[in-house]
Amino acid sequence: MVKKLLPDADLAPTYGSRAMSEPVPKYTLPDDEMPPRTAYQLIHDELMLDGNARLNLATFVTTWMEPEAERLMAETFDKNMIDKDEYPQTAEIETRCVNMIARLFNAPEDGGAVGVSAIGSSEAVMLAGMALKWRWRARRAAAGLPTDKPNLIMGANVQVVWEKFCRYWDVEPRYVPMHEGRYVITPEEVVGRIDENTIGVVAILGTTFTGEFEPIEAVHDAVVRHNEEHDLQVPLHVDAASGGFVAPFIHPDLRWDFRLPNVVSINASGHKYGLVYPGVGWAVWRSKEHLPEDLVFHVNYLGGDMPTFTLNFSRPGNQVVGQYYNFLRLGRAGYTRIMNSLCAIATELSGQIAGLGPFELLSDGSTIPVFALRLKDASRYSVYDVSARLRMRGWQVPAYTMPPDAENVAVLRVVVREGFSRDMADLLLADLTEVVEGLESSPPRAPKEAEAGFHH
Repeated sequence: MVKKLLPDADLAPTYGSRAMSEPVPKYTLPDDEMPPRTAYQLIHDELMLDGNARLNLATFVTTWMEPEAERLMAETFDKNMIDKDEYPQTAEIETRCVNMIARLFNAPEDGGAVGVSAIGSSEAVMLAGMALKWRWRARRAAAGLPTDKPNLIMGANVQVVWEKFCRYWDVEPRYVPMHEGRYVITPEEVVGRIDENTIGVVAILGTTFTGEFEPIEAVHDAVVRHNEEHDLQVPLHVDAASGGFVAPFIHPDLRWDFRLPNVVSINASGHKYGLVYPGVGWAVWRSKEHLPEDLVFHVNYLGGDMPTFTLNFSRPGNQVVGQYYNFLRLGRAGYTRIMNSLCAIATELSGQIAGLGPFELLSDGSTIPVFALRLKDASRYSVYDVSARLRMRGWQVPAYTMPPDAENVAVLRVVVREGFSRDMADLLLADLTEVVEGLESSPPRAPKEAEAGFHH
């Protein structure tokens, strides 16, 4: 019996195959097929050049989940979140998550809170900003007043998506400047910028620059008083991308959410301290009246009426499933344990780094597990030199300057996420100690400066 001769690709070891010995097109589609294991290995090997995600202390985004969560998410890659008729249980899981989050943020039980999942907080911010503008415009039009000059008040420390929102939707951004020693907004600076064209005020629960909470309750109360004195209806939106899944568990008495009556909407990132792989975000409104009906589309899609308020259409449902897994798996007790542990690691590590001598803390990781530090003396070497030398050991610790009016302050920032253990903190401290000793004994001829501004 003559056996069929197998193709060479099935016989050769992966690295002995022809595809591995000849150049592979980088920017044009190859003419021929290649075996799946060879294609996998080629891409796998290239990706080894990326940094180690677990050692990336620059990102807030989750880099570790439990194997059971990974399995569930892999099983639901193919479910299109927009096909609610075809995947009704995934849609139901999204609804459950929205309800859990609304209650977590203390939405009024009888207020009919509404919400939606998004690709991340960037999309959620766009949705919340649109709702603010549409409601302001409707009030102005009903009163017969001009609607052509909307403005939004926020700190210069906002994430860049707020700048995008203002540019894309033709809203004037009114920035509260930062100053050395103050990297959050203040009530006085906010109300001094409000006028009849203000669509809302943005306050941040956990700034990306330092991890600090802005004084949301104080800003809220000042805006409420200003509204009463000037017959205005300027609302607050809370950007809780970083702190929304931290504050409820370790700062439960902090009033920043829907307990404040003039907070009309909140966004949060499930893929940050919601502990889900990217990308999933959430936007929640305290009641239906704060989400204008004319922003909601009713689409006859694949057999059913589908109300939708998103900028994206097709997207996988697996991140929403991953969020629901965490909610069920961890509950309040689990999230509280994790956030307390991460903050304990962050505060202990920040204190040890401050004890090295050259560094001054701008924040200590006690609000969310994030802290920022600067050099007391940057004349001999800079934070960019420190960052570059840490990268040689695999650590990605960002160095950047603070927002406008405080850009003379250059800092390092460390984000402590789940998967960053006390043992890893000890390793980072040891490497940082070695870097500092090297720079102190042999500083560079000129301190390394930033090549470009820092954008989040």
